[in-house]
Amino acid sequence: MTLIYLNGKFHDDPGAPTLSAFDAGVQHGIGVFETMLAVGPAEPGGPPRIHRLAEHLLTLETSVRSLGLAREFNAEPLAELLFECLRRFDLREPGSRARVRLTLTGGDLNLLRPAPQSSPTPHQPTLMIVVQPPTPYPDEMYAKGVRVCISDLRLNPLDPFESHKTLNYWRRLTALQGAAAKGAAEAVALQVSNHLAGGCVSNLFVIRAGELLTPIARGDEPHGALPSPVRPGVTRRAVLELAREQSIPCTTRMLTIGDLLDADEAFLTNSSWGVLPVAHVESKTIGAGEPGPVTRGLRASWLAELGEPGLV
Repeated sequence: MTLIYLNGKFHDDPGAPTLSAFDAGVQHGIGVFETMLAVGPAEPGGPPRIHRLAEHLLTLETSVRSLGLAREFNAEPLAELLFECLRRFDLREPGSRARVRLTLTGGDLNLLRPAPQSSPTPHQPTLMIVVQPPTPYPDEMYAKGVRVCISDLRLNPLDPFESHKTLNYWRRLTALQGAAAKGAAEAVALQVSNHLAGGCVSNLFVIRAGELLTPIARGDEPHGALPSPVRPGVTRRAVLELAREQSIPCTTRMLTIGDLLDADEAFLTNSSWGVLPVAHVESKTIGAGEPGPVTRGLRASWLAELGEPGLV
């Protein structure tokens, strides 16, 4: 089953919703999105939940305001709408999951003739929410770890759009397709300085000598430093919090390819994968070539936060 909300109407037929031919998301790729993980109730009869919803909405608001997509952003009605979508999707079984994507585009907008600031009718972005079953990932990915490859993609810290989830995803998806063709689960992108950025659809962590390391993301930059092109993912933030609760030393800094290749452990994070162990980078084996104790522990903590402590 797939449930779609588009500009005030609910649909259960993916072919039913229609966008204006002049929607800025279609015409110019103007828009942002946020992907979230919904989980069933903690006990029968309880309400479904969206993991770290407030943080996802704050991330979305930051992008909307920073990139000038809309003049106003009100998280509370969006949260209510998301839960109405989950109610209609009927996510009622404990342990069940759903993938939720919220997309905001520039709406029906002619950039060559923008509406004046004094217009009595404010510009309305397009709002779309899609709720569907999550992508099934083999247990082997988590039990044995995955292979990643190094992409030719280079992220520019001077591009103000780079560290936001915009609709301009073509470069990242092309790199991801190239990785899949090599039998890899993800493509790791570098910055133009050749420092690590992260996966095309994920954040990257490495463990060296018991210390958890991850590239500096937007908002982490030291005073006077260049802006970071790395997205501050919600699952990334969750993992850093969980690691600190376990007294694992955590550092965000500029990382090199050597930091990854010589790591004792490595893993990727996003809302769909959670904590995904990395066993190989190209032909190089990372650590023992299997999920290490820090990675396993953080994945267990993340699952426990979801209310699924029995999974590994």
